[in-house]
Amino acid sequence: MSTIDTEGVGAGRNRFIYVAAALAALNGLLFGFDTGIISGAFLYIKQTFTMSPLVRGIVVSGAMAGAAVGAALGGKLADRIGRRRLILLGAVVFFIGSGTMALAPNVPILVLGRLIDGVAIGFASIVGPLYISEIAPPKIRGALTSLNQLMVTVGILSSYFVNYAFADAGAWRWMLGAGMVPAVILAVGMLKMPESPRWLFEHGRREEAREVLERTREGGVEAELAEIEETVEEQSGTGLGDLIQPWLRPALVVGLGLAVFQQVTGINAVMYYAPTVLESTGFGSTTSILATVGIGVINVVMTVVAIALIDRVGRRALLLVGVGGMVLTLGILGAVFYMPGFSGVLGWFATGSLMLYVAFFAIGLGPVFWLIISEIYPLSVRGTAMGAVTVANWGANLLVSLTFPMLTANVGTSSTFWLFGGLSAIALVFTYYVVPETKGRSLEEIEADLRENVGTASAGGSSGESPDIGDD
Repeated sequence: MSTIDTEGVGAGRNRFIYVAAALAALNGLLFGFDTGIISGAFLYIKQTFTMSPLVRGIVVSGAMAGAAVGAALGGKLADRIGRRRLILLGAVVFFIGSGTMALAPNVPILVLGRLIDGVAIGFASIVGPLYISEIAPPKIRGALTSLNQLMVTVGILSSYFVNYAFADAGAWRWMLGAGMVPAVILAVGMLKMPESPRWLFEHGRREEAREVLERTREGGVEAELAEIEETVEEQSGTGLGDLIQPWLRPALVVGLGLAVFQQVTGINAVMYYAPTVLESTGFGSTTSILATVGIGVINVVMTVVAIALIDRVGRRALLLVGVGGMVLTLGILGAVFYMPGFSGVLGWFATGSLMLYVAFFAIGLGPVFWLIISEIYPLSVRGTAMGAVTVANWGANLLVSLTFPMLTANVGTSSTFWLFGGLSAIALVFTYYVVPETKGRSLEEIEADLRENVGTASAGGSSGESPDIGDD
């Protein structure tokens, strides 16, 4: 039985919405697959090509640099050419990047392929949640948009299995080339999907927008069109520069804050270096690899739990629980690595804490960040604003991934985890005082609050209710 509440949505419309959302969520699978595949492939790449430590770092992190570029370009492209066309473009670019890596005759071409793949996942990280949030009914928008994050976790897990399948032969070219398969599926599937109704309306294609809404709504189409029309008229002439204006500044603070906190709290350091961390607890290589697969499974399962809850308990509540759990588990991890001779029983404590840390991330910062940034920006700058926020996210990702080995070598593993825990505590305070609740509200209602509440005091008060997004 589906965990998504479908009350009031006809079976045909329900089916179409799910298909459209699932196809768009394949953007997340490309994102996740690229994140995980290089960890296994690189073990064999360095046997083929002679590389210095610096070049090895460039090969591994090249996709992140490309993703920052893709995110910077993707936001503007999403507003200019449309969400659907950008998804198609991203699939083609990912296909080319994967093929380039698989056929690379030397390191420079391999790095080029990584950069091309990175541009595609930069596109994907923006346009997947953006498209779904604009086509989904408000009642189930949170769950459907979070499918994108679920597919990120599925992509990571599937890359682990692909690595395992080709490990005996050391076939790193097949590992990297396997990314062409989901790219083809995404491109072919999206050929039959419509454009976002909000983008269509903004570009003067009202009848097409109505047709899409009629396929995805049980009723209230004219009312929703009127809301979209009102917001389009109000924001005439807006652009990225308006994000620093008083009425939009709170949304910019929320997006940038969550973007940075999602990364500096350590998640990708754990994803990229989990086998190394687990080996240091006294586990053998095989046990460490199996534990890493287990972490991937937990990541998927807990993201499903988040999807089941996100439209029921709300975005902000999941963030508070998830980030709070990360603070606790990172504190335990630091304590475990601080103790001398922590192999054996304490090694299992480290493994368990690592898995719990990933579980808390998967119900909070993992899916909720991408959902919130797809909801809180005005239509005319939504793609561009998400691009700016996603650039910050990828920049923080690159910073953490490059510095984690240096941090553990210079200040120790325990201090590194405690640093992540301290940053998680700051993220918890930020969430409590700054992040609003957007559950069950249309995108136009959220924007209306931005306009109406600029300069007003917080509505949360001492009751602990979520702050109003219009607060400044």
